[in-house]
Amino acid sequence: MSNHNDRVDRNPARSDEPIWWGLFGAGGSWFAMISPVTILVLGILVPLGIIDSEALSYDRVQDFATSIIGALFIIATLALPMWHGMHRVYHGMHDLKLHTGVVGKVLCYGVAGGISLLAVVFIIMLF
Repeated sequence: MSNHNDRVDRNPARSDEPIWWGLFGAGGSWFAMISPVTILVLGILVPLGIIDSEALSYDRVQDFATSIIGALFIIATLALPMWHGMHRVYHGMHDLKLHTGVVGKVLCYGVAGGISLLAVVFIIMLF
């Protein structure tokens, strides 16, 4: 009779997947909860005049973007959904039997990393 402990791999291979799945989850959550509110406010309520457009004057938006909270919000809004999307692209290619291996992984996550870096550079340029 086999013991449960005989089937447990005592030295599992290291994987980078938890990092990518974590960014995927964070990006999906951000995109599902924060992006619709942002679109509602900026794309519907302000243009309809329900929210005064002066609330989003250049000076106020710049003050927000150059605060720590605002800078982190903008970076997260640009970067996290990109990580989510590129993780979906990478695994979607696999599902479609397009096995790109390390090249596909580097390209997909490289694009997400590049967008994230550009978001950080964009914010630094505002300061």
